[in-house]
Amino acid sequence: MPNFSFNGKKVYYETHGEGKPLMLLNGIMMSTKSWTIFKDAFSHQNRLILLDFLDQGQSEKMSEPYTQDLQVEVVKALIDELGYDRVNILGISYGGEVALNFITKYEEMVDRLVLFNTTYRTSPWLKDIGDAWNLSRDNAMDYYLTTIPVIYSPKFYNENRKWMEDRKKLLTDTVFSNKDFMDSMVRLTISAETHDVTEALKGIKTRTLIVSSENDFITPKEEQGALHRLLVNSDYVMIPETGHGSMYEQPALFTALTLGYVNASDLTMSVL
Repeated sequence: MPNFSFNGKKVYYETHGEGKPLMLLNGIMMSTKSWTIFKDAFSHQNRLILLDFLDQGQSEKMSEPYTQDLQVEVVKALIDELGYDRVNILGISYGGEVALNFITKYEEMVDRLVLFNTTYRTSPWLKDIGDAWNLSRDNAMDYYLTTIPVIYSPKFYNENRKWMEDRKKLLTDTVFSNKDFMDSMVRLTISAETHDVTEALKGIKTRTLIVSSENDFITPKEEQGALHRLLVNSDYVMIPETGHGSMYEQPALFTALTLGYVNASDLTMSVL
């Protein structure tokens, strides 16, 4: 799969299928591999574009602190690399924050935007959660117990014990015990500390679907309701009994909402 160079750094991406372009932007712990179960459905009628941000997956690591504006420019560089004037973007969590920052700079490059579990600002609540993550970085089990349980709804976490236990073993044995990965996670987490597009979103008219979860403890539904009020041309959906990891808890609904919104020929209804 191809890479391109951005400021001397290798950025990894994938494309699948043909049709209306749909770019997926990862959550903070994700990579292009996280979308494996969605590839077939998302590329059936669309040109699916997957991207590892810098410090994620198969893209190169950074060594110095940065802000999410760096990832915004990575997104723009990839769109330019692929030769598109406009794309549709789906962002979840961290990826949704990057998408929001992107439309404040390059709104003309986005047709429709879909945001799952995304906040318009790093609130004091979210900042302290990120600090707790970084303070637990030196012990894989401590990091797992600090980060993972609150990503899921209590219902999903309690009812899917084998899946969660398998995930715990994988993450603690290999991922969270990898120093390079943890160093990247610290930089990614810090990069979101200054995220606040409260003022910049005023006047933005990109057609946007905002999807929140009833039991999201990372980006509470109240934050996404406020985002809906900020974006004048947005639609809002809340998924009941679901946590921050909505793509894993509700994969069919995640797929249907995204593709329905992106591929609908017209999102307006005239009054007869």
